[in-house]
Amino acid sequence: MVTFFRWLVRLTVGLILLGVALVVLVWYFAIRSLPDYDASYRIAGISGPVEIIRTTEDVPHIFGGSDRDVFFALGLAHAQDRLFQMTVLRRAAQGRLAEIYGPGALPADGLARRMGLYRNARASLGAQEPGVIEALEAYAEGVNAWVEQVNLGARGRGAPEFFLYPDEIAYWEPADSLAILKLLAASATVQMRREVLRARLSMVAPERGQELVSAPGEPAMPGYATLFPGAQLAAPERGEGNPAWTETLAGFLAPALGASANGFAVSAERTAAGGALLANDPQFALTAPGLWYLTRIELSSGGVIGGTIPGIPAILSGRNSQLAWGITPAQIDDQDLFVEEVQPGDANRYRGPEGWTEFATRRETLRVRDGSELTITLRETENGPILPGVHLGLSAILPAGHVAALAWTGSAPDDRSMTALIGLMRARDRQTAAQALSQMVAPALLVTLADDGGVAQVLAGRLPERAADHQTAGRMPAPGWLARNRWQGTVPAPASLSRMSPQGGTVAATGAIADAGPGYDGDSRYRLDRLRYLIDSREIHSRDSFIAAQNDIVSPVARALLPLVGADLWFTDEPAARGTPERLRQDALALLANWDGAMSEHLPEPMIYAAWMRALQDRLVRDQLGPLADDLDQLYPGFIERVFRGTDGASAWCDIRQSAPVETCMQIARQALDAALLELSGRFGPDLASWRWGDLHYARQVHPALGDMRVISYVVNLLQPVSGGESTVARAGFLGYDRNPWLSTRGAAYRGVYDLADPDSSVFIVSTGQSGHPLSRHYDDMADLWRRGEYVGMSLDPALARAAATGITRLEPAGED
Repeated sequence: MVTFFRWLVRLTVGLILLGVALVVLVWYFAIRSLPDYDASYRIAGISGPVEIIRTTEDVPHIFGGSDRDVFFALGLAHAQDRLFQMTVLRRAAQGRLAEIYGPGALPADGLARRMGLYRNARASLGAQEPGVIEALEAYAEGVNAWVEQVNLGARGRGAPEFFLYPDEIAYWEPADSLAILKLLAASATVQMRREVLRARLSMVAPERGQELVSAPGEPAMPGYATLFPGAQLAAPERGEGNPAWTETLAGFLAPALGASANGFAVSAERTAAGGALLANDPQFALTAPGLWYLTRIELSSGGVIGGTIPGIPAILSGRNSQLAWGITPAQIDDQDLFVEEVQPGDANRYRGPEGWTEFATRRETLRVRDGSELTITLRETENGPILPGVHLGLSAILPAGHVAALAWTGSAPDDRSMTALIGLMRARDRQTAAQALSQMVAPALLVTLADDGGVAQVLAGRLPERAADHQTAGRMPAPGWLARNRWQGTVPAPASLSRMSPQGGTVAATGAIADAGPGYDGDSRYRLDRLRYLIDSREIHSRDSFIAAQNDIVSPVARALLPLVGADLWFTDEPAARGTPERLRQDALALLANWDGAMSEHLPEPMIYAAWMRALQDRLVRDQLGPLADDLDQLYPGFIERVFRGTDGASAWCDIRQSAPVETCMQIARQALDAALLELSGRFGPDLASWRWGDLHYARQVHPALGDMRVISYVVNLLQPVSGGESTVARAGFLGYDRNPWLSTRGAAYRGVYDLADPDSSVFIVSTGQSGHPLSRHYDDMADLWRRGEYVGMSLDPALARAAATGITRLEPAGED
């Protein structure tokens, strides 16, 4: 027995030592991939010495003897810090995520292949200007140079994720950067998702369903079923459901994910320091690492500083010594879905304007990690590629024997958007910037500009041309065999939708464009109105007032809806006894009556308001939409406002059709509030004063590859309570479904405020940190600053960059002594 015990102790000690050795080994190989920022390399591909000066926040300042060398070093710096992210973004655009993630990524791969993101990117390479092609080639060589250094120096495969997701890192190609820009464009627009929702609403609630998503004054759409007389349409009575958020973000970006931004500027005469001010905060899905990366590069045209996306060799939002710019995804209808009829008995033909026509087809193979290869047939019509019914809920709206084709401006093989973005960096004033942006195709952008002469707002990108008698004006899927529904081509955005020297010297953008066609979504006007109020309420602005506006957390939707929804509820009942539902309602209404709409994480009022509006919208639509109501993952404030104002009889939504009595909007509002308070009190107790918005509303910045792994997720994911909401200027968009629908999953992953009076006082921030390495101190060192609405400074002065240097990477041409 004593011998057995001794051997048991020895075995236990041995297992412990083995476990410790294994942890040390894993740790050693993981930290091997941390780059040394204070090192020198001899590298082929550059014509002279290059310096990458890293500041305290790990921001690279890149200096070289030629533009080509600078773009080379930018590629190397991106790869040093974000190599795994770059390769995943490339895979997402190529439709090759399943090779590392397994079968769960096949739907995303199938959609990317069918949209032709990578194929169209390769086709558009030759359309770029020669100088842009040279920049893309130099950038690719810089990425590859770092991959070679990783291999030569056994630097832990370049990123620790590669140990868990085995991947042979293919060399970077110029078309890879174009493909990531295509993926960004596909992710920014949500038009095809909206078309599917409109069709489903029309089928489930033919009489009033469109009111949920219509903008004020928008022409009524025909009933979707009437577009296909005699066709067999399955009633979409079951909700399509929503995928897990981490699955959606497997590639950091995904088509139809959605993006937004605020961009605003005032001219010099409206500022205290006598120079124009501009602020910008592109809003995408929050990930760890974040999508954005701060950079400063010195080109022959001068220094440029701001935010980049790893994989794209352009500063998308930033400034040079004379011009500042910011981007806002434009809400234009740049996508149309067409319903194509397949010839009965011959799946290779579809109906066209001239009769039955052959699909253009090709076959591609999807490789799957730990699985068999899958060969898919890609079909295309004259309207665009065919999308199977498994994508975006298309199966719920397709008549039997029909398929859906997608027309998108981003499919253009002559897309010169990269040329436009690199030209924007070199522009010296608003006029040359607008000229460069005239080459933009996709994504469509509202670009805010500022220079010493004033400010401007330019709509850049192509718009589809539709016939005046188009059956749905592009708002819903339409029969693809009718010539009247087909695109007549695409055209650059008209100059009439841009403003070069606006009256009053101010511009503001949230993406809403009232005159750009049917893509305009009137609900976003709440945020735009609030932004304009913040700008117009002061005659003279400073950098600090712009920072305050960019971080404004007052909800214009709460201010608009609460007086309407609660009009007949404020202080109308006799005081109720403590502990009763009636008293809980009265206390909640008393709090809301004195609330200014600030969505502070420390207050209970935002929690009560958000839960009330969500319960209210669900009660208004549930009886008519049924399970389709489960798929509404956002609040439609314009709809609620029209209902409670009774616009065009919209108050009919308040009556529950299945009940005998005729319910009033006041009754529905009270019932919704009671239901919301019951749910919240069950989770947080009956003391309303102790509730905090931050207990429900926190930003979860998830690592797309490691975020679902039980132990590792605590290291790589970032979880922070945040203020703001869906409609605040400091936008913190909700998930909209699941156990906590108020989880903040979208926000301003990059913020910048640019002061042309004192350019070096301009400030910047990203949502996580510069490094994508979970063990780096720069992985999340900006997260707390970002959450608090704080910034870091970045200067174009080389001396200041060197003074703040924490490391200098020196690149020397190979072969020199």
